[in-house]
Amino acid sequence: MSTTSCYHCGAPVPDGSHFSTVIQEQSREMCCLGCQAVAEAIVSSGLADYYQFRTDNAPTGQVLVPEFLQQTTVYDNPAVQKRFVRQEGEHIREASLILEGITCAACVWLNEKHIRSVKGVLDVQVNYSSHRARVRWDERETQLSHILQAISLIGYVAHPYDPRRQQEVLERERRLQLRQIGIAGVLGMQVMMFAAALYVGSWSGIDDEFRMLFRWISLVMTLPIMLYSAVPFFKNAWRDLTHHQVGMDVSVSLGLLLAFLGSVWTTVSNDGEHVYYDSISMFVFLLLYARYFELVARQRSAHAAESLVHLVPTMASRLRKTETGTQEELVLVNELNLGDIVLIRAGDNIPVDGMVLEGRSSVDESLLTGESYPVPKQPEQSVIAGTINIDSPLQVRVDKIGEDTVLSQILRLLERAQTEKPALTQLADRVASWFVVGVLVFSLWVAIYWFMVNPALWLEITLSVLVVTCPCALSLATPTAITAATSHLTQMGLLITRGHALETLARTTHFIFDKTGTLTKGRLKVVETQLFADWTQEKCLEYAIALEKQSEHPIAQALLNAHEQPSSLQASQVENFAGAGLSGEIAGKAYFIGTPAFIQERTGLKLSVTDSAQLHQAAHTLVMLADDTQIYAAFVLADEIREGARDLIQALIAQGKQVSLLSGDHELAVRRVAEATGIKDFGFALTPEAKLQRVKALQAMGAVVAMVGDGVNDAPVLAQAQVSIAMGSGTQVARASADMILLSEQLPKLLVGIQVAQKTLKIIRQNIIWAVAYNGLALPAAAMGWVAPWMAAIGMSLSSLLVVANAMRLVKKQK
Repeated sequence: MSTTSCYHCGAPVPDGSHFSTVIQEQSREMCCLGCQAVAEAIVSSGLADYYQFRTDNAPTGQVLVPEFLQQTTVYDNPAVQKRFVRQEGEHIREASLILEGITCAACVWLNEKHIRSVKGVLDVQVNYSSHRARVRWDERETQLSHILQAISLIGYVAHPYDPRRQQEVLERERRLQLRQIGIAGVLGMQVMMFAAALYVGSWSGIDDEFRMLFRWISLVMTLPIMLYSAVPFFKNAWRDLTHHQVGMDVSVSLGLLLAFLGSVWTTVSNDGEHVYYDSISMFVFLLLYARYFELVARQRSAHAAESLVHLVPTMASRLRKTETGTQEELVLVNELNLGDIVLIRAGDNIPVDGMVLEGRSSVDESLLTGESYPVPKQPEQSVIAGTINIDSPLQVRVDKIGEDTVLSQILRLLERAQTEKPALTQLADRVASWFVVGVLVFSLWVAIYWFMVNPALWLEITLSVLVVTCPCALSLATPTAITAATSHLTQMGLLITRGHALETLARTTHFIFDKTGTLTKGRLKVVETQLFADWTQEKCLEYAIALEKQSEHPIAQALLNAHEQPSSLQASQVENFAGAGLSGEIAGKAYFIGTPAFIQERTGLKLSVTDSAQLHQAAHTLVMLADDTQIYAAFVLADEIREGARDLIQALIAQGKQVSLLSGDHELAVRRVAEATGIKDFGFALTPEAKLQRVKALQAMGAVVAMVGDGVNDAPVLAQAQVSIAMGSGTQVARASADMILLSEQLPKLLVGIQVAQKTLKIIRQNIIWAVAYNGLALPAAAMGWVAPWMAAIGMSLSSLLVVANAMRLVKKQK
């Protein structure tokens, strides 16, 4: 134990502590972050002499540090981070956070800008619809606690994403809004009754005593609305102004304060014709109701993504072997380790990704893949976290946990798509951020003009200008629609992984398909083996498998399945030539396996015309095994065309889309699939480079290309296309390159995705056109004095409601 005392509070300094502060030109050790923070504040304030003249130690800094700042340090613990932080390499970390207090696009802009200013933060994206932020940082330069504390400094509360805690936050927010709406609604109705009496009295005559009485009663009833229901507007406006940012709540608050103070002055002085208590209560009620409707809409639009989060159970039954037998214990899923064995009873959700060791059952994967039928599972087959065991108990070995599971990867991709901003969203956010400033400047000009022209009307008209504008309609136009669309498509098994995918898919003119694993099922079978040397079929397969073990291509899997006995033969220096074949050394000798063109290119060997014609006549896939001197065998593999492939192709052609099939397979195999699906334009024996050049050539002519593929050799083409779709069975490389993933592997779902994308783009355009048209018409009308404050309040609220309601047309229940 260290004998050094903290220079600030006198407590012992823990061993290994690194806290210190320079006081009076000397480095003084501190016991904790709290004492260091307090000491630095004293020194920076020019009060360092305090330490020279003090008569006793100061209280420990830990007492003075806010509880929130103490709590955030817990999230730097690697054991705690295991639940929600994903590692990229040795030092890069990524986490999903929930932000409390987000009310408009300006809040999103402020948080993104402020978090990016923290040293060590690499990237941050905030999703307005879900109030979720995705943050990447370098732990060598900053810690997660520093990021959370930085967010708290600008008036927001952030915490790691937890579905249950988020539900509590949303429920708390919902209850608060309902109370505020209730107060504004009940008291607002009473204010409206007295306002009606005052309006009628101004036409037909009313005694001054009753006019004064009604005004004072209205003032008393409006006070709770201003001091309770309208508080969120004032808090948000003050936070924006203190950080030199102008959000929509600034104009809202300014309008409310002007109306209230003007009405109070008229009431107290009895000098003036109009009070605006009715407009205040109506505006607060309608705006709160619009935000409540938006909250409910956000919950509905993000329902699919949130339902995925809730699929993983909190507890799991772990099996441990003891001297007396196998013991079952109930543990937290977070406490499971790789290699543990868990028992999954019938009806239970599977908590981890793993391999079935014992038992046979069927598993419901519908919420992850959209596949409606249960999938049979038996020993040596894999299961995915979040799926449901239906029939019988299973014993599963834990292979992946936490952020490494398939479900976590899906959620991460979905979150990335919702936080990335398409071009339309970025444009709307930029316009909205400057729009509020423009409205305030315009309002000032209107106030000055009417004060000079007609002083009796300046306040009323200025209020109408401040209230009638609706910048939030611009901010809500795209994120609400995109979140609703991605939620709907996720339910169908079509996962959106990039923010631009929907917008680009809706504008696509050319669709390019791969053959194996895309238009065909990708489950190849070896239907014939032709031998050309004195080797047996078993030996040829053994050498082929030794080379193909390194590949993830469906051909490799077919060869592995064709060899019943496990092979101990190993290949070294294996090199993969994407889309062509593999080479490697076995027992010190070079061997090659791949397409006939690949074998000829590497060895100069080729089949005779007779053998080639005989093997190609069935239009199946052909793979050959050879060394430098001779061809040993030719493997003929057959594949089935996916159900719905022809329907999808014909529907695309009917919409006027250009459809192409590009494959590395031989002509007869490609032609067979093209004729079966109705594709006129197809290419065969293409290398990945040749496919890439075809895509670039189309793009050079102005085409918007969508690539649908599966497999490693598709990755470069997927990356080049404006929008790319990978099949759910594709390799990790293909998925990483893709903008969308068809988890269900049902091609007709892609047609639904195109229709939803087109509808989404249409709704976004409708929302933006409405927002621009409304503000363009309402603002001049209010400035001319044609819109009363109460009419402005209704118009502004209805504008927001209309935009959200229009976007919610994209949300449908899965059938």
